Amino acid sequence: MNLKYISSLSILASLGFGACADLDKEFEDNIMMESTKNSVVEKMPSRTSGELNGMYNIMASPNPMGYSSGTADDGGYPLMCAFFDMNGPDSAGDDSGYNWLSTPSEWSDRHDNYRNPYMRWALFYKQIKAANDILNSTDPNESEAKRHLYGQALCVRAFDYLNLAPYYQYSPVEKPSELCVPIVDGSKMLTEVARNTTTEVYDFIIADLTKAIELLDGYKRTSQANADQSVAYGLRARANLVLEKWSDAASDATKAIEVCDGAYCDGTPYSMKEVSSPTSSFYKFDHNWMWGIKMTETMVNGAYASWPSWIGSFSTNAYSTGVAVYDRINVLLWSIIPQSDIRKGWWVDENLHSDHLNGVTWSCASATLTGDEIATKNIDDIKMPYIPYTNVKFGFDPQGDLSKNGGDWPIMRVEEMILIQAEAYAKAGDEAKGKQILSDFVKQYRNPEYTQYCKTFSDEVWMQRRIELWGEGFSMFDIMRLRKPVVRVNSRIPSNFPDAFQFNLAHEDPIMLAIIPQSEMTSNALMVQNPIGHEPTTGDGEGLLDGVTD
Repeated sequence: MNLKYISSLSILASLGFGACADLDKEFEDNIMMESTKNSVVEKMPSRTSGELNGMYNIMASPNPMGYSSGTADDGGYPLMCAFFDMNGPDSAGDDSGYNWLSTPSEWSDRHDNYRNPYMRWALFYKQIKAANDILNSTDPNESEAKRHLYGQALCVRAFDYLNLAPYYQYSPVEKPSELCVPIVDGSKMLTEVARNTTTEVYDFIIADLTKAIELLDGYKRTSQANADQSVAYGLRARANLVLEKWSDAASDATKAIEVCDGAYCDGTPYSMKEVSSPTSSFYKFDHNWMWGIKMTETMVNGAYASWPSWIGSFSTNAYSTGVAVYDRINVLLWSIIPQSDIRKGWWVDENLHSDHLNGVTWSCASATLTGDEIATKNIDDIKMPYIPYTNVKFGFDPQGDLSKNGGDWPIMRVEEMILIQAEAYAKAGDEAKGKQILSDFVKQYRNPEYTQYCKTFSDEVWMQRRIELWGEGFSMFDIMRLRKPVVRVNSRIPSNFPDAFQFNLAHEDPIMLAIIPQSEMTSNALMVQNPIGHEPTTGDGEGLLDGVTD
């Protein structure tokens, strides 16, 4: 496909109301049909490893929602991370008919008959359905294998709710009795249950993970694509952050690192050397990845529905490179990263330079580029020059076929657990310990000259999370739990967001809550919609500050 000559009108139609023609039918086929009129708690045949893999593959496979057209934004969990981040303050995307991810950037994803709200809802409920099938057909007391199978299904179900709850309602600390998302445990279909409160949903998440930790004790996984006890602890640490149970969050994050299996994750972060080149990090399972998605070239059924096509900057067959829809950092955040911090080079500067490209070779059928040439040169119909602040964080295999868009995706890294420790110890009352943990990490692994930048330590940890976890799907998770505004622009420095995306949003703005898709509202008489706020326009929220990029 010659990307330069794709019809902008056809893409815009796919992004907008044209996308909803078959929405109800697809939602019914993918999520609501339980395959039998009888309750799924009736025992099914024992689940095989293939069915376990099927549960995981829902978030791993391109086109998991089954759109017949194979839409380019239907790329599973990695593109879900992009949706979350494009809503936030730190990822600047393109404003053109080529950008299928523009809906979260402009916040038009708050229309209930758009495809984007459907995918945010349906991907996770589809995986919850697969987890429930395993849980309701497996007796964990029968064998060690079934105990471990059951524990993994609990872990995955909790993970799914942690990817739903923070976006459909404010935190249970802030809004304990407000409606969040429906709990579906397999005893009833999704169409038969109402929304539960935030407190009920997080109680359910904690219960699943506590049981998973117990059942996964002693489990030795065969791949980082499978959840083990360290992952269960890590997910519970995330949940406890939202619940503001700081001591529990710190304890869980510490335990998650301690029980890393060693065979796949050794409990140590990427070294400075490892994060100083796109050919050595952020594209393959590595020693610091606690959990991830395995995505080989043969698994990618459509090159465009993949993270390298949108979040990466090195594919030879992608929207990012082919039509310059590059994922780039907000200059407000980039500008406060010290030059001594190795992560500054995760993005090219205003002159399209990054030291991380030094000595790197990138090849396609018609050219071989080295160093800054990768950022500055144009290869007709394959790669356009980078835009200032384009990311080179997410790397590539120099020996791989870059047209196939294979590449693993991190769901949980050791670095996240260290940042949770730092925040949680400080907020639990031991700020000195939190500061020491953060300083030790940054000085050893990212910036030997590190000193605190922000006025408060809470904002300092948030800043470090925004830099370290950039592009990995945590932006709005933190915005919602920390009760922060979305600040893309301020008077300190000219914005690099497109004009249409230059606005800020207060935490209390009704549009902050995600929208339940129209198909679910139509099919479920018990469902109640979130308030639909005013879609922001250029200049909205002027004067809002976040304490980090001020």
